[in-house]
Amino acid sequence: MSRHPEVKWAQRADKVFITVMLSDSKDAKVNLEPEGVFSFSGTAGNNQYELKLELFDKVVVEESKINIGVRSIFCILEKDEKVWWKKLLRGDGKVPHYVKVDWDKWVDEDEDKGAGDLDLGGMDFSNFGNMGGMGGMGDMMGGMGGMGGMDEFEDSDDEGQEATKPEEHDAGTSEKNNAEASA
Repeated sequence: MSRHPEVKWAQRADKVFITVMLSDSKDAKVNLEPEGVFSFSGTAGNNQYELKLELFDKVVVEESKINIGVRSIFCILEKDEKVWWKKLLRGDGKVPHYVKVDWDKWVDEDEDKGAGDLDLGGMDFSNFGNMGGMGGMGDMMGGMGGMGGMDEFEDSDDEGQEATKPEEHDAGTSEKNNAEASA
């Protein structure tokens, strides 16, 4: 029996980012069809994983990219029409429990500057292009390359503030503070 891996997604006006969260995957195969059908299969440990997502709209297979890494399979799918999708999957059904928003990559529609604002951490991408929507991606295994640093955390709200140790409250300290406050 096959299982469903966790899938995270985000979008820009021209792209959809899909990350299949599956550590140490073997025989990973990804198939993308122009009609907007995304399929994945692979194994991890003693388990077989599969999924098929019918995306909200069409995609351009030749311009879409994939990176199969140690911890995940990251895909950048080029949208056929450069418009924001109101959701990832077509149909009116409920989104499967294993499909989640990737808040690390998410931007709101009015803040969209294109994929240029996304740090891909030096990932080596292979093109879906020569696949023509047929077959798997098993032979397109690639390393993650450098994962990059923790750059996304540099804009912390606490920047420039030092952590301070709380003062110990004993009788001497309290009396001293009270005396200074009344002076």
